[in-house]
Amino acid sequence: MITPARRVAVLSTLCALGAALAACGTPHASTRVVTATADPSAVSSSRPPTLAPGPTGLTPVFEHGLRTRTDKTVALTFDADMTADQGDRAAAGERFDNPQLIAALRHLKVPATVFMTGRWVEEYPIQARSIGRDPLFEVANHSYSHYAFTEECHGLRTMAPGNMRADLERAYRVFREAGVTDPMPYFRFPGGCYDRHALRRLSASGVTAVQWDVVSGDAFATDADEVARDVLEGVRPGSVVVMHCTRSAAPVTERAVRKIVPELRERGFRFVKVSELVGATAATAP
Repeated sequence: MITPARRVAVLSTLCALGAALAACGTPHASTRVVTATADPSAVSSSRPPTLAPGPTGLTPVFEHGLRTRTDKTVALTFDADMTADQGDRAAAGERFDNPQLIAALRHLKVPATVFMTGRWVEEYPIQARSIGRDPLFEVANHSYSHYAFTEECHGLRTMAPGNMRADLERAYRVFREAGVTDPMPYFRFPGGCYDRHALRRLSASGVTAVQWDVVSGDAFATDADEVARDVLEGVRPGSVVVMHCTRSAAPVTERAVRKIVPELRERGFRFVKVSELVGATAATAP
């Protein structure tokens, strides 16, 4: 079992990404909604499953799927992070992509959900289009700018409240311009930080906010075995694992995935996209 001290260290390392990476820390609010909706967001023509807003109209938040032993599913998710102000670093040669990781997932035939920022898609439109058109994957929204939707979010620059929905919608426009024609109505908050105000600001967009229940610890990690152990110790049926598709800041993710996948398959787990977990949860809602 992962020790409490190790879990704190993993979260601290993940949060150290600051403006470079997302998906760290504990949400500022936990508003899990498990009510199904018959009207998925209009952002995707395939009409994927979403969760309905809560009684007060807040954007629903999804953290993990059903905890069933009869169908042990797990979703690997990868944040393709790049902030709106990191163009100079990319121009200087820093790599915010990880094509070897995507190739490994294809080789292993592992479905996955990739949360892309709009700025990342602008920098790597060919890769974004290739991922978005591959039926093995689904593309979801990680904001355009990768600025925080709350204050004091692991060093990320804070977005003005009035810009939150526009930033989300700008990312979807960039996806379509790059040829990612069917992005999912799922949104991951930069830094994993949100509160009731942010959930309300996005409520009209029709997205389901997707968090996670397993932190991989791949951010800035140098030991693929350690990352693999953290994931393998944390996964339960229905888990959502947060990892990164950012070569410079998460350099061992590909090697960790090559260790994680066969072990979880040996344990009887089946890899799925987030949409399958959301759909199964929605189908069981009253």
